[in-house]
This record gives sequence, C-alpha cells and structure tokens, in this order.
Amino acid sequence: MKSKRKIINDPVFGFINIPNDFLYDIIQHRYFQRLGRIKQLGVSSFVYPGAQHTRLQHSLGAMYLTSEAVKELRSKGHEISEDETSGVMAAILLHDVGHGPYSHVLENTIIQDVSHETISVMLMEKINSEMGGKLDLAIKIFKNQYHKKFLHQLVSSQLDMDRLDYLLRDSFFTGVVEGVIGSARIIKMLDIADDKLVVEQKGIHSIENYLMARRFMYWQVYLHKTSLATELMLIKILKRAKFLSSNGAEIFAAPSLQYFLNNDINANNFQNFPQILENFVNIDDSDIISAIKVWAQNSDKVLSILSKNFTERKLFKTKEIEFVTKEEKINFSRQYIDNLNVSESEAKYFFGQKTVQQNTYDVKTDGISVLFSDGSLKDISQVSNILNPTILSQDVKKNYLCYLKI
Repeated sequence: MKSKRKIINDPVFGFINIPNDFLYDIIQHRYFQRLGRIKQLGVSSFVYPGAQHTRLQHSLGAMYLTSEAVKELRSKGHEISEDETSGVMAAILLHDVGHGPYSHVLENTIIQDVSHETISVMLMEKINSEMGGKLDLAIKIFKNQYHKKFLHQLVSSQLDMDRLDYLLRDSFFTGVVEGVIGSARIIKMLDIADDKLVVEQKGIHSIENYLMARRFMYWQVYLHKTSLATELMLIKILKRAKFLSSNGAEIFAAPSLQYFLNNDINANNFQNFPQILENFVNIDDSDIISAIKVWAQNSDKVLSILSKNFTERKLFKTKEIEFVTKEEKINFSRQYIDNLNVSESEAKYFFGQKTVQQNTYDVKTDGISVLFSDGSLKDISQVSNILNPTILSQDVKKNYLCYLKI
C-alpha cells in the first residue's frame, strides 16, 4: 500500500516533499526533532534578532536541495538508484544531528575533544540499529566509504547542499542580503565527471557569486565580533558552572546538563559509556538558557555577574588586537579585582582572547572543478576573471580582546 504523501511548508523553498516513509521516520525520530530546539546560528540572534531559525529547518532545506540535485544529475544521464537517492537524502538530513546547544559551545567547555561530526556518526549508528540497518547506505555515503564518491560531495564538499542551504537560509533570517546565492541556478549547472561533482562552464558566474557570498557571510555573520564575544561569554559561564559543580557546589541544572557539569567527558569515555550519549541528546538551547537565568541569582559572584549580564544583553566588548600582552592581562585583572572584589583567578573569567581564521576557498583540499564543452576540467580559480585565487585561499586571521566593561 502506497504511503500518504507528506509535505512541509518551508519559508525559504516553499513546499518540501518527503518522498517516502523511511525519510519521514528519520524526521520523526527524537534525535532529529531535538534539532528543532537548537538555533542554527547559536548566539548570532544577539546581533541579528531575526536569526531564530533552527538546525531542523536547515537540515530539511539541505534535504530538499539534495533531492533537486539528484533530479538534475539523473536528467543528464547519470544513474542514481532510488536506494542511493534515499541514502544521500538521509545522510544530509542527519549531518548536523550531533550538534549541541548554541553551536560549538559545548565542544569548548563541558565536553573535551569530541567534535559534533563524531557525535553525528554515533547517533546515526544508533538510529540505524533501531531501524534494522536501513541507514547502512546513508552512513557509508556520510563517511565517504561508498563507491560513488559524488554522493558524499553532495553532503560534504566545497559545493555541498549543506552550504547552499545555510548561506541562503542564514541570509534570509539575518537580513544580510550579501549572502543571497542562486542555489537553483547552481544545481542546474551540476554534472559528474570522473565520479566527481563538477559545474558546467555556464555556471562560472554563479560559483563566483557563491564564493563571494560565503566570504561576506563569514565576516558579517558567522565571525561577527559581537557574536564571538557573546560566545566567549557563554563559554566562560559554562566553565565557571562546571568548576563550581566539580568542587562540590550545588548548581541548578536540568539532570542531563547536570551530568556534564559533574563529570569530565572526553572522546574516550564518550565512546565507551552509552549513558553519556543519552544525556547529550537530552540537552538543547532551553536547558542552557533556563540554567543561566537561575545562575544569575547564584551566590558565586563570577557566575551571577556573567549570567545576569548575558540574560540582559550586557555583553563583552571587543577590541581588535595583534596579541594580548602580559601587562594588559595584569591591568585587566587588577581592574576586576578592585571593582568587583574578586580574586586574581576569578578575574580571568571577565576577559579573554578570541582568535578566528578563515579562507574563502581552499583549492588544495577540495576544489570546485569546471567542466568545459570539450570535456576538459579546470579549477574555478584558474578560469575566473573575478576571483583572485591567491586572495581567496589566503587565511585571514583576526585577534580580538573580549572583556566585560566596568
């Protein structure tokens, strides 16, 4: 019996079709539904109030673009089976399932040396076990272990559907128009050569716009100095809460968040103790913000000041610098010691350095190839009249001093 057709109305792409029960069951799974309680852009809503969209919305959008890309590649004579189509769509649906609250914050605080990609694979394998092995192909594609390598490129590459969706979606919700890209046009220009995803010659200008949009979005949104300072503030709050909890203080938190505050979690024990993963999937943005609201009244001065300022948007200030000198650190510490009546070790929670590094395009690791009518392939950096490959591949590095203004 044919399953009833299911559609989702998306603000960016309109109606998104869920083509089969397999993908619908993934979307309905509690691990995936948790992504609806995690903001796509973490603390960026402190800068762009409209940035309230979730990782669930993004994952659905990426799935839609993947389905469109598969249709286009099939129309050009490339064989992609129904199972492969479902597999690559499942892989892109679950590519972010291992993300914690507020983007990468947990990876830098209460969990050590465990990336969200590692957790995503662990959760995919757990879902696969529950679904009787139906995710075998999706996991192979996700890990780049399937023989059709171009399918993995749809999920993870310099021209993957993940990036196409988040650039367009993040631009839409932040209002930063420089991030708008022609995703439909880019997909129309996709082809396969030597088992590699390529772009037809007619799509050069669309790729140029795409790479410039990425550059704008990184420096205007993803690496915005206020967002960086706010993220550092959140990291300091969680580190202080964990320090106090580890030293016997009673710190309010939901049970799963409390588990991470009380225990030292690293890559080794994450793999070996199932209860860690179960506690992880019970944490979302609401657990963090509800705890911080309570911590604003905590008897610990450091935790209460930082938490109160975070909820009231009295954020760390930023100053671009080359590096923080030892003398500057002493001066900042002295300021907080004198004005807030805290110890030297406690004063360090009120300032810090944030270093960011970004290049727009890395031709060495995973370039974007352009397919010409004679069958030849050239990297986009070789054929573009607009893009300077030296500038695009050059790492841009910025150092910020972030501090609580007295």
